[in-house]
Amino acid sequence: MPRKKRTWFPGAKLHITSRGIRRTTLFHDDEDRIEYLRILQDIKQIKPFELHTYCLMTNHIHLQLQPLEHHPGKILQQLHLKYAKYFNQKYHFSGHVFESRYGSELLTTVEYELEVNKYIHLNPIRANMVQELKDYKWSSYFDYVHPTNSTLVSTERIFTFFPEPKIDNYQKFLQAKVQQEKKHVNLNKG
Repeated sequence: MPRKKRTWFPGAKLHITSRGIRRTTLFHDDEDRIEYLRILQDIKQIKPFELHTYCLMTNHIHLQLQPLEHHPGKILQQLHLKYAKYFNQKYHFSGHVFESRYGSELLTTVEYELEVNKYIHLNPIRANMVQELKDYKWSSYFDYVHPTNSTLVSTERIFTFFPEPKIDNYQKFLQAKVQQEKKHVNLNKG
């Protein structure tokens, strides 16, 4: 059966996901995460894109990506091939590191872009890895709440949807969902 063709065009906004093969660990330590982000930065120089949000979980990744000229498949192929070579060499493995093709979802509305941004940043809380967003350093959350001149993450687009003070209002946007999630978990415990 032929694979379903992915919808893509220059400037399309996408939610990209990818998982370790057989749901195994992609990142064993901080060095692995740093290397993945370093490779992502290198690929960005070769095949330009805007990265609005990311989160590196233990066995999967989330990217809110906007390819500018190149098909996202070419971006992900290079990224994951280079990371797989690094990973296999470091851990003395061979073969696939990522499970099947990456997942890709077209973000067609501003509301959906914001929901995906929120979903990606809240992933570590939903997975019970941390209780507070500030305690998980492997997402773009810090690029939003402590802006720097990051060359990897672009916060401008998402911030255009928040009034001044943008950072405070963005944090309120995320925290409302955090409180909702915690309330839901507590209701299910009782």
